[in-house]
Amino acid sequence: MKKKLSSIAGVTLIEILIGILISVVMMAAMFTSYTVVNNSYSQVADRAKISTAGRDVIGMLLRDIRLAGFKYFNDNIPTSNKHAPIIITKSSNFAQSCDKIEIVYGTIAGKPTGDPLKYEYERYKITYECKKSKIPNKSAPPLPGNKYPPIDAFAIYKSKEKWNTTSNDWDDGDTDSNPKTYGPSLVTDYVSDLVFNAIDDKGLLIKPPPTPTNATKDKLYKIKTIDIALTVRSTKDFFRTSKERLIFAMTDKSRNIKKTDKFLRDTIVVTAHARNIGL
Repeated sequence: MKKKLSSIAGVTLIEILIGILISVVMMAAMFTSYTVVNNSYSQVADRAKISTAGRDVIGMLLRDIRLAGFKYFNDNIPTSNKHAPIIITKSSNFAQSCDKIEIVYGTIAGKPTGDPLKYEYERYKITYECKKSKIPNKSAPPLPGNKYPPIDAFAIYKSKEKWNTTSNDWDDGDTDSNPKTYGPSLVTDYVSDLVFNAIDDKGLLIKPPPTPTNATKDKLYKIKTIDIALTVRSTKDFFRTSKERLIFAMTDKSRNIKKTDKFLRDTIVVTAHARNIGL
């Protein structure tokens, strides 16, 4: 016997619509959860990225500052004012530059030669300095010629020069054909500030930093530590809202960073021991 059409079980249109609505709500909830987790992960990754970049630079600085003033016992290279172990040049315009540091140390050229065997000695200068970043800011209005202005940040460059005993001057690392030297080379970008402070054997700030000719020249070989403060920023927006944020500078209030944007800035402060100066 055939069943009546009206008695066959099925799903009504209203039930289908309710099912679709429940599915949409569940998918929206899942998408929202994914977005929150993904944003949190991106923020953690960005924070770790800028922290890692900053600590890599600090590691290089610590290693090189520890070399300052080092030379072998029999090193016979005549010294001059250009061989000061550490020279710090403080920035006079924080919007255009950071602090600069020059580090001088001695080493040997290689295996001993001659009869009797003798070592040949060399002297090098390492320089860290900031320059305005060259990365284009594509979120800013383009300049004439469809070129974007650079981002509001610095880039750190490092160079290494060798002392020329014939000319009594430092050779240009870009043109001296020495494989051990090099001209200004990019170390890292997205830097907001780099500060160096010289500390004497009594733990006091030397102000201004000593040079062979300035008022504190008598403390040139009494530098015991260098306080370093490196401030780096995120490569992209980190915060949801743009508002003024204050980053305190090391010892100098006039150097505090006030920026109204969405970037995260992280400051790393360390002390490097200049263990070879004054020995």
